[in-house]
Amino acid sequence: MVTGGPRSTSSTANRRRRWGLRPLIALATVGLIASVFAPAGIVAAKDHDPGAGQVVVSPALRSDVSAALSSMAPAPVVAVKDKKEKKKNALPLAPAGSGPDTVVQSSPGGAAAAATTTSFDGIGVGLGTYSPRWAPPDADGAVGPSHYFEIVNADIAIFSKTGALVYGPVPTNTLWSGFGGSCQDRDDGDGIVEYDRLADRWVITQFTNDGTNTECVAVSTGSDPTGSYARYAFTYPAFPDYPKLAVWPDAYYITFNLFGSSGFAGGMACAYDRAKMLASQPATQQCYNLGTSYGGLLPSDVDGRTPPPAGSPDFILNYGTNRLNLWKFHVDWTTPANTTISGPTAISVASFSAACGGGACIPQPGTSQRLDSLADRLMSRLAYRNFGDHESLVVDHSVGTGLLNLGPSGVRWYELRNPNGTPTVYQQGTYAPDSTYRWMGSIAMDKLGDIALGYSASSGSVPPSVRYTGHLVTDGLGVMGQGEGILQAGTGSQLPSLSRWGDYTSMTVDPTDDCTFWYVGEYQKASGTWNWSTRIGSFTLPGCSGTITNDFSISANPTSLSLAQGTRGTSTIGTAATSGVAQTVALSVSGVPSGATASLSPSSVTAGGSSTLTVDAGTAAPGPYTLTVTGTEGSAIHSTTISVTVTAPSAVPGAPTLTASRSRSSGVELNWTVPASNGSAIWAYRIYRSITSGAEAFLVQVGTGSTSYRDASTVSGTRYFYKITAVNGKGEGSFSNEASARAR
Repeated sequence: MVTGGPRSTSSTANRRRRWGLRPLIALATVGLIASVFAPAGIVAAKDHDPGAGQVVVSPALRSDVSAALSSMAPAPVVAVKDKKEKKKNALPLAPAGSGPDTVVQSSPGGAAAAATTTSFDGIGVGLGTYSPRWAPPDADGAVGPSHYFEIVNADIAIFSKTGALVYGPVPTNTLWSGFGGSCQDRDDGDGIVEYDRLADRWVITQFTNDGTNTECVAVSTGSDPTGSYARYAFTYPAFPDYPKLAVWPDAYYITFNLFGSSGFAGGMACAYDRAKMLASQPATQQCYNLGTSYGGLLPSDVDGRTPPPAGSPDFILNYGTNRLNLWKFHVDWTTPANTTISGPTAISVASFSAACGGGACIPQPGTSQRLDSLADRLMSRLAYRNFGDHESLVVDHSVGTGLLNLGPSGVRWYELRNPNGTPTVYQQGTYAPDSTYRWMGSIAMDKLGDIALGYSASSGSVPPSVRYTGHLVTDGLGVMGQGEGILQAGTGSQLPSLSRWGDYTSMTVDPTDDCTFWYVGEYQKASGTWNWSTRIGSFTLPGCSGTITNDFSISANPTSLSLAQGTRGTSTIGTAATSGVAQTVALSVSGVPSGATASLSPSSVTAGGSSTLTVDAGTAAPGPYTLTVTGTEGSAIHSTTISVTVTAPSAVPGAPTLTASRSRSSGVELNWTVPASNGSAIWAYRIYRSITSGAEAFLVQVGTGSTSYRDASTVSGTRYFYKITAVNGKGEGSFSNEASARAR
């Protein structure tokens, strides 16, 4: 949904709430100062002037770990009489391009449309007794190994991949039951769900529209979407409208359109500490306001098994006049002062004009009510894929066609390459094959580089429907060469005076084969208002097939250790998911010689994680050994080896320096220095004593936890003489100097 004010009813539709601006909490240790309405540019958090825009770090307002979602009582449902249309707040609209659209595809692809493999009703009219409470639905969804998770305004439901309802529908704020605050009390929508394929987790967000400027975030603690969640509440300096969430290895990135009492307050990009959230620990966010010249930002969202190159920034995109604007957001959680945002880089594209001038002009049968194009922004998602030899981003938005932009709307789509270098438009096209209006798109790529595009379609004779098409890598550049598929034909129009439609749809890729596309969009079963439905379906483009078996790789760094007796060494055991979905890898070590020990911490990791192997040579006999670390993930078993060479210490320890003094309580106090170990860890000290100088005999052996000892087995007034030696794996070292003291 798009909103910048409070919930509106017919009596309050023209009133706007004045939102207070709440400053973000900056980390004083890095000297970050919030500057919310700053101009965009190249930013390094460590070198700002006080008046310039800066990356701002703030902790979650609160966090906890929930009970299992399946065990929670559903949150109360807003009564039907309180149905509301979400208000749309306008973004700065780039001036229309002056030239014609030169990349219009004016006829459908020649190939047959990909067949729908699964199709079922999602949340909306037709799912049990569900009755819509909001408009538009903001249909969004994500597919995992076994489930499809759908979120709308402001409800969630979880389905099997055959369409069986597993959980819900329930209000979205059920996820925050028992959490307290506005996340628990409010159910205001603009929800987003992501499946984090790199970690096999689910991530859900929703804002609260009560003046607290809060975004509620939940990250599942495991692979089960009905299980428990780590929950967070973050706040912002103005209302965080139209959030868009993305998965990246170093963070969960999210963008907002901020709205304050004076209107649009800037496009904000933020990063949540993904590692902390995956560990269910308190987390911080780092945010940057790109200024009031830029809205409708999208963060790049990784698809596929291959993550971005190590250290890659997340890419942030919006559009301007005949161009795309790209920023690079690199977050540093250890030293936030090193976080940087650079850009925008302007990427020239074919001339275009926003469909309907960014407003409502989409026709429907049997009514004068026009539907909103939401063409003032890019459509979610900005899908990223790393193919090894190149990186690609795909994205779309709604544009006008024909003379003076009076033709039907179409979907402009792009594939960008080399985003972390000099970004280029590899291909672009406007899909407008006939007189039907197409808009509200979502786009993604499969593992082969094929592209699927889903969208809404409507005209004076075609009720709003859910459709899709596709581009194979063998099709001409910029051409959707596959036919148009109809996931769901609409059988009704949306009547006056409800213009809002969709707000977004969602195209995602099945992690089990990296081929199957899943799409969700809005349609009407019958003409009316407040009676929308959503349709969920899947399809695969020709040539992409094969179930991906979960698998992983394992490695050691370093692969060899040389340890003197009594010393320790470590090797990092790394894992990586090579296909399918990241699962738990159980680790074990074998081949440890007698007298030595070896341990793994932790003893299990999610593929992609690492463990530390610690080897203690102890008293193992000198010689070469081979240790094997084995990882087990279901039926997949892999191992890696570490060569360990145990050596005898090169020498006994050096001689300590000893002092003796009269104890303050009783006896004699001894103190000594730690001598050179000479290649083997010192593991004991031996103390010798006599009442005659030069005649010391063994008294006691002590450990290495201290370099002092009080000899209490003395006769008061008697002078005692002492010497001490150190012991390592080679043996006992030389005597120290002689020291004496009179016992108390």
